[in-house]
Amino acid sequence: MGTREDIAQAVSEGAEAGRRGDPPTVCPYPRTSLLSGAWVRGYARARPLNTTVEDDAE
Repeated sequence: MGTREDIAQAVSEGAEAGRRGDPPTVCPYPRTSLLSGAWVRGYARARPLNTTVEDDAE
């Protein structure tokens, strides 16, 4: 299990990957790792939601 610093670093790395537009499959942590979950949370916060033309019209 990661320390708080490790978790914060994983969130930061995930957010950076999201801002760069990297696919989520670039996560460097094993899927069963707590750090993987933290990375994905950071990634999800940084990636804009997909919108459609219909969404923009509302």
